[in-house]
Amino acid sequence: MKAIIGRKMGMTEVFAADGTMYPVTVIEVLPNTVIAKKTVEKDGYESIQVGYEDKAEKRANKCELGIFKKAGVSPKKYIYELKGDEIYSKNVGETIDCGIFAAGEVVDVIGTTKGHGYSGTIKRYGNKIGPKGHGSGYHRGIGSLANNGRCNNRVIPGKTMSGHWGPRQATLQNITVIESNAEKGYILVKGGIPGAKKSIVMVRSAILAQTTKPVVKELVDYKKGE
Repeated sequence: MKAIIGRKMGMTEVFAADGTMYPVTVIEVLPNTVIAKKTVEKDGYESIQVGYEDKAEKRANKCELGIFKKAGVSPKKYIYELKGDEIYSKNVGETIDCGIFAAGEVVDVIGTTKGHGYSGTIKRYGNKIGPKGHGSGYHRGIGSLANNGRCNNRVIPGKTMSGHWGPRQATLQNITVIESNAEKGYILVKGGIPGAKKSIVMVRSAILAQTTKPVVKELVDYKKGE
């Protein structure tokens, strides 16, 4: 079990040697610096705290500066806790890069979905729009809330209604790693992942047991065609 923090940069496509095209999401992974370790004796569980992306010292408060000073690292913009046997061996002050993942591995990606604000049922759930004639008097309304005589004192739970749509945490499971480049600091995962561009995501080992192992073909630079 292993995990790392990165930033979603957007989507592109890469090609295998046989011409197969893979739509991929590019995740920028800067070195994750270990700033603290949680132990069973003191905290009741094992994990490591990592910092992601440097920030100016004047942007950090005294509490944060104390944490970073104790770890002997520069102030970080984001702090996350990661669990995993393979990364728990890291000591305070050491870094974790995306080299812990390799092409062909299956991972879960955790991110925060896009925020759409207060949205109607047509945009939020894809409900059918009403007649567009001027005399209909109904275009983008929620529709009937009747329940055929059952539970007339309330609306039956589960009714699709307008309301706040995102942002919330979402986990996309069983995604294949197409490429992992520790030197340039990025991971390519197959397909889309939750979150807007430039949002922070967590890549971890897949939780669910895999019944089949995905086959990843050898990739080439799709721009150069080599």
